[in-house]
Amino acid sequence: MAYGPQPGCSHYRRKSQLVTPCCNKVYTCRFCHDEEETHTLNRKAITELVCISCRIRQPVGITCKYCGQRFGRYSCLKCNLFDDEDKGQFHCDACGICRVGGDYNFFHCATCNICLPVQRIDNHKCVENVSRDNCPVCLEDLHTSRIACHIPNCGHLIHTTCYNQLTNSGHNTCPTCLVSI
Repeated sequence: MAYGPQPGCSHYRRKSQLVTPCCNKVYTCRFCHDEEETHTLNRKAITELVCISCRIRQPVGITCKYCGQRFGRYSCLKCNLFDDEDKGQFHCDACGICRVGGDYNFFHCATCNICLPVQRIDNHKCVENVSRDNCPVCLEDLHTSRIACHIPNCGHLIHTTCYNQLTNSGHNTCPTCLVSI
């Protein structure tokens, strides 16, 4: 039996759509919203969803109140995140967001205020609130970015793609502190 395309968008596979409180429009995810609108969506302000099975608008929940459809294999009501793809998602209360990669692979550093790989638990340089800045190359917010970060020895964060562009173009110092990377 052939099945149709997975419900969702290019960012997430899910069985719900978000009702955006900022403009009262329906989008599959916050990234789809932000690509179309001139403002950004605060996903934590979302209070309503539309079930893609029965098309009924309803309060945010894990399953549809009307047809019982589960909105995603992973559901986080703190972040209003629903995803049918297993990416090892987990919610970090200290970070205040959902992360991917399995909670057993990460620890939360209270000084850096970010989840870091467990391999770095004893060998990272703490930089206070390091993820609460923008990438020094592309200027995108690091904390909520979907792009993986590189952590040079100085402890500052740079998107991995930006780090690769830097090193491939011959730059070998951290753009934040000018220490060798």
